[in-house]
Amino acid sequence: MPADDHAPAPAPLSLRERRRRAATQEILDAAESHITEHGPHALSLRAVARSLGMTVQALYHYFPSRDSLVTALVTKAYDDLADAVHGAAQDAVPDTAQAPDDQHPLPRMVIAAEGYRRWAIAHPERFQLLYGSPLRSYEAPVEGPTTQAMRRMSAIFQRELFEGFTTAQLTAADVPELSPGLRAHLENLPPDGLGDLPPAATALLLSGWGHMHGLVVLEVFGHTSFVGEYQAEIFRTAMRNMLEDLRRRIP
Repeated sequence: MPADDHAPAPAPLSLRERRRRAATQEILDAAESHITEHGPHALSLRAVARSLGMTVQALYHYFPSRDSLVTALVTKAYDDLADAVHGAAQDAVPDTAQAPDDQHPLPRMVIAAEGYRRWAIAHPERFQLLYGSPLRSYEAPVEGPTTQAMRRMSAIFQRELFEGFTTAQLTAADVPELSPGLRAHLENLPPDGLGDLPPAATALLLSGWGHMHGLVVLEVFGHTSFVGEYQAEIFRTAMRNMLEDLRRRIP
């Protein structure tokens, strides 16, 4: 029997705590709506407070600075994007399964990438908050909630790319020779980030990430509109080719 079966249930939140949580969520929702309407660079605490019928001073009781509100918005956006990617991957047919009407079912990695693309297209302003031009004067807290949320999403793609491969296989991946400095840097990454991967696998992951993310950025910012209704097909083909190339490099 698991040791925590008899662990005491967490104490219920007090009325004050429940009200604070509800108010915090309402502020975040209002800020997201403001970003959706005006873009991330137009984020204004005064405008957010006004939309809620409260003063800026009252808003500061929940978010003591603009940076703290931005950090919460970025963290939530990363978490929502990670949920979309995770949900897409979970709904996928396992790579080893054969669908009766399709002898070449989509790999889970491709489906996860398509979940990433769909979320970005559905929430372009929030995607820009994450990956567009940095907000002036904002610096994310070092090893803070935004970093942890980003690592969570990275872990999903790491799993979908490399699940089933041994450390020895990943170490022997066929990549151009890494410089001693880069290899040392990759080996010293935090273990809860990419530090548990061999340097060669980390190089492959970053290459695949850049390929996928670059295509999504081009589409979200309107640079592939000339492809018209076939952008999804182009993306799927590119992700299939990218995945085949990366896995071909792993013995």
